[in-house]
Amino acid sequence: MYYSAFLVSLAASTVGAVNIFDLSDTTWTLENGDRNISVPGKVPSHVHLDLLASQVIEDPYYGLNDFNLRWVALSNWTYTGQLSGLSGERNINTFLLFNGLDTFADVRFCSQPVASTNNQFRQYFFNVTDILSNCDSSPLELQVEFGSAPTIVDDIANQPGQETWPWLTEIPFEFPNRQFMRKEQSDFGWDWGPAFAPAGIWQKAWIVQLSEDEVYVRNSLFDLYREGQLNNLPPDQTANWVLNASLDVIGVVPEGANMNYKITDFTTGKEVGSGDLVNITNHGDVITGSAVLNAKDYKLWWPSGLGSQDLYNITVDIVSESGKTLSSVTKRTGFRTIVLNMGVVSDEEVSKGVAPGNHWHFEVNGQPFYAKGSNFIPPDAFWPRVTPARIQQLFDSVIAGNQNMLRVWSSGAYSPDFMYDIADEMGILLWSEFQFGDAFYPVDPDFLENTRLEAVYQVRRINHHPSLALWAGGNELESGMLLIVQLLYPDMYDKYLHQYETLFLDTLLPAVYGNSRSISYTPSSTSKGYLSLNFSNPIPMTERYNNATPGSIYGDTDYYNYDASVAFNLSTYPVGRFANEFGFHSMPSINSWKQAVAPEDLSFNSTTVLLRNHHYPAFGLNTSNFENSTKGMGEMTIAAQMYYPVPSKTEPLANFSAWIHTTQIFQADFYKSQIQFYRAGSGRPEHQLGSLYWQLEDIWQAPTWAGIEYDGRWKVLHYVAKDIYQSVIVSPQWNVSTGILQVYAVNDLWDEVKGTASIGWVGWDGSVKNVSGEAGDVDFTIGALNTTLLATFNITELASTSALNASDVVFIANLTASGKPPNTEATKTYMHTNWFTPTPLASAALVDPGLTVEHDNSTDEFVVRAEKGTSIWTWVSLDEDDADDVIIAFDDNGFLLRKGEEKRIGYSTISGSGQRAGWQDRVGASSIWDNTLP
Repeated sequence: MYYSAFLVSLAASTVGAVNIFDLSDTTWTLENGDRNISVPGKVPSHVHLDLLASQVIEDPYYGLNDFNLRWVALSNWTYTGQLSGLSGERNINTFLLFNGLDTFADVRFCSQPVASTNNQFRQYFFNVTDILSNCDSSPLELQVEFGSAPTIVDDIANQPGQETWPWLTEIPFEFPNRQFMRKEQSDFGWDWGPAFAPAGIWQKAWIVQLSEDEVYVRNSLFDLYREGQLNNLPPDQTANWVLNASLDVIGVVPEGANMNYKITDFTTGKEVGSGDLVNITNHGDVITGSAVLNAKDYKLWWPSGLGSQDLYNITVDIVSESGKTLSSVTKRTGFRTIVLNMGVVSDEEVSKGVAPGNHWHFEVNGQPFYAKGSNFIPPDAFWPRVTPARIQQLFDSVIAGNQNMLRVWSSGAYSPDFMYDIADEMGILLWSEFQFGDAFYPVDPDFLENTRLEAVYQVRRINHHPSLALWAGGNELESGMLLIVQLLYPDMYDKYLHQYETLFLDTLLPAVYGNSRSISYTPSSTSKGYLSLNFSNPIPMTERYNNATPGSIYGDTDYYNYDASVAFNLSTYPVGRFANEFGFHSMPSINSWKQAVAPEDLSFNSTTVLLRNHHYPAFGLNTSNFENSTKGMGEMTIAAQMYYPVPSKTEPLANFSAWIHTTQIFQADFYKSQIQFYRAGSGRPEHQLGSLYWQLEDIWQAPTWAGIEYDGRWKVLHYVAKDIYQSVIVSPQWNVSTGILQVYAVNDLWDEVKGTASIGWVGWDGSVKNVSGEAGDVDFTIGALNTTLLATFNITELASTSALNASDVVFIANLTASGKPPNTEATKTYMHTNWFTPTPLASAALVDPGLTVEHDNSTDEFVVRAEKGTSIWTWVSLDEDDADDVIIAFDDNGFLLRKGEEKRIGYSTISGSGQRAGWQDRVGASSIWDNTLP
């Protein structure tokens, strides 16, 4: 479906344009005179990619090339395009239109200076009519000269009187001074990625030629909201829809122009509504109008798992006073309301057990829901390599992983329209953010205006997508930067609070509220929410900060703790209304490592592996960051040793692979513990309604927090998150402090579910253990978006008697329930299995479970059996050579099998060349017990 939407958008804006030249079709040259480099270039592209294509540099992702290629980022580069076919008629106006220049660029046309730019995220257009009329060159030349971003921001930082900030309030991962540039912040390094600081014409560009009475729509806003709706407030779900359309044009819209609209069902093509827009305002370069739409005529759009994703095409025409269509824009959209509800918890809710304070959850079409997902980071250091097919592959894994929301993290780049298009189709909500994070930023007038124009462009470009869930000002600003100032520099707090509010409330909030009524805004990804929201004030939102009442709960949480000894101590987890990021790092698979490092470097603590680990970062340009890197490697090692039998295999590559897998098991185990804790919070006083772990995917091959590796391969984490994100789960939760194990059933459906849970203890040898009278079958009913306690065990008390030998047993819970998925009438059966071990597996008396696996050709499934004992962290995997070529997502993995149990597993192919025929017959199975083998 995405490609149909792409063709629709491609057709937009072309009515009446005399000439539109796609600069992707132009012959380009990339040059650096100082180094005597001249190679073919492309648009869109980055310098690194064009140098790689001409074999001037090696693969930037290989080995330590993120260090070796710093000279590229520290050099200046010029793209030169040869142009032909432009009209030179006197009544024709000629414009350059760039959707993205990364970042510090000087534009020249026919050897004449046109403009200088300094914002990767703005759309720029320039009138070059006069230059063209006086140009005798043949062919015509367009030059875009890119300055070195690291060099330029250093110069800015060193200007006399330049703003400085206290220590720790800007994290220089590698290149410093990123806060002075409007460029992808992680281009200068982050703790999960490299610092290439690329440059280039990174998005599409055109030359547009128009006659005097013609216009070209360069950007547009479609806003669908309920009558009377205001940002951040739940609207009346019975009200009609309002369509507000606003078109930004090149040229001048003539006086007396009008606008009309037509709405068609995207699937059937049937026209659903049409008419004239009213309340027209025409500023020449922007024309705006609105219409009220009958709510009964339109089906609602819902996130994945909550209903269908009904979509519509809306076409808006600009029509002259004489009736001539001047320009036309078609966008695909959906009818939905999405609100971040940060309102006060009502007395009625308190009487039902919800803790007082303020909410912090999302409501779609008036319905609160549990947000299940992860954090999306830039999927590549070079955005021109990110294609629709690649995002489709990634989002297929998101849906397969039972996720309905991604937080599109700030400090990357604003997502391309095709990413929102795919999310619209699949029902993935995208919490989106302005590109600021982990720093304070300048608040001088030029920087603020540059930022305001960036924000207005992005809000208007993206707003029509039903998958858009939120605009947040930036990453970890209140919970990080302001907190650091408050703790370390209290006398400076008022100063930096004012700077923070100047940018994130006074500048960015009006960019959202002034262009959209349909979307919510919060100034920081993690905060206690607002103290008040009063639309009679110029800036309606007042943040809460530390204005908290004891005993009340506010806001969302993030959580990172690298002390593995408390990883499963539930009392260390934050209690809030929503968990927006949490995590721990792990190694990527041996197959990913082989893509990026030489064979001799394939070991856990090789120099290359260590230096590709950026946790903890170098905090500068040090290329021998062993001191900080080994801390991060040590955290993974300690966690593995603390909780699991660790490998000591005689074959070095096998040992490396086994250690990799063990770090992934701890990561998955830790995330599972947190996710089920947060999900059970839906029925506790915090009424917790969201879990987004850090992070969805990798930007390259290295130790990171990702659940999906750079090539699309699933780590153990993504399988375990898929399991624990099912709608109805059973969840054993052990309180280390009290020694109490509580077993919950959790339901995120919108109706109650009923079922039975079978709970009990099993030995590693497969025998049933009579540990406690609480074992057996438990019937239950769970309310909508709620939790039910099924059983309680005092593990400390049981362990003090002969009833429980902690090293010999595993607690297993199986749940079967029936309920109705949202927006359906049919009843569905839900099944889930979970476990708890009363001692870490490192000290458990594991036995060989006798695993076997075979491929059933008749059903194209894999049949896994445990013949000899209980198998925990059962892992189905391809032969290593096959896995270098074929990437498979199994329907289940990382699971538990009881002795004699058989599990049938389907699969889907993520990628593969097809050269490894018969791989199905070479699939194997292992468990954590295999770590004990030499």
